[in-house]
Amino acid sequence: MPARVPRIPFFRSPNIAIDLGTANTLVYMQDRGIVLNEPSVVAVETRGGVKSITAIGKVARLMLGKTPDNVEVIRPLRDGVIADIEIAEEMIKHFIREVLGKNRLMRYPEVIVCVPSGSTSVDRRAIRDAASNAGASSVSLILEPMAAAIGAGLPVTEPIGSMIIDIGGGTTEVAVLSLGGLAYSNSIRMGGDKLDEAIVSYVRRHHNLLIGEATAERIKLAYGVAMPPEDQVGEVVSIKGLDLVGGVPKEVQINQAEIAEILAEPIAVIAEGIRVALENTAPELASDVVDRGITLTGGGALIPQLDMFLAEATGLPVSIAEDPMCCVALGTGRALTDETFRSALIV
Repeated sequence: MPARVPRIPFFRSPNIAIDLGTANTLVYMQDRGIVLNEPSVVAVETRGGVKSITAIGKVARLMLGKTPDNVEVIRPLRDGVIADIEIAEEMIKHFIREVLGKNRLMRYPEVIVCVPSGSTSVDRRAIRDAASNAGASSVSLILEPMAAAIGAGLPVTEPIGSMIIDIGGGTTEVAVLSLGGLAYSNSIRMGGDKLDEAIVSYVRRHHNLLIGEATAERIKLAYGVAMPPEDQVGEVVSIKGLDLVGGVPKEVQINQAEIAEILAEPIAVIAEGIRVALENTAPELASDVVDRGITLTGGGALIPQLDMFLAEATGLPVSIAEDPMCCVALGTGRALTDETFRSALIV
């Protein structure tokens, strides 16, 4: 009799949830919580006409604005959707390997990915294809505002109106939720990237100084405020860049009052989106929002005094979720593990 060939055991890997964000990608693993938080950035090198990926995540982000001619730093997601499908696939593959390891005897997991409420069927198919080609055995989607509300601990499955504002890198999601669904939702193309662009534009117009998006982001994170300081000056910030007149490196100074002025216009767009949402919300749900207020999530929620600015603009109480940066990933993870929220998935 021929010798029996022993069967190679396969181990089922934990299921994972992915917050595929314009600025950062977070991965939630079943039974372990959030295990990865990396910038959604990829560095691509071209040699002899052949492109190859040299860095992904934090290492690639450090290269922004500092690469030689044959290296390009790419952000494969723009405005919350995939702009470069091939690079996005490689990035997702890399992150999945990071959290699962490279064990070839391990079956690929079920993956849930969050998508903006305003994403089209083409956008959603691109995200499904990217996750499938990265090795997922099955891919489900969940709408970003729903995931954010679940992560923030709002009573989304009850007959109570809850309003969530998720301010991400590419989009701001405005939604009113009740009974496990979205009573109203709108995806505004306004987020952290637009705030960075506003800073770059202001410094260029008023100081003839050219700065990169990495410098603008550092200024926003360290000194950004939604309302002018009481003394109308605040802290003074030194900014280094390229003088557009002399063509040499130069340093200028701006204060926090100027930064508040810079951010006022894009933040006003978010406030207007909230007002439109309230106008289009059913009266009974609107009354719940008046009682319960608005909850902010996303990285943009961390801008100092933004909750006060939006409270003044809308006349409603505004609160910041406990862990705004991680709310979408936590909510996507809960939808992965808690049957209560499985109905929110787009299969």
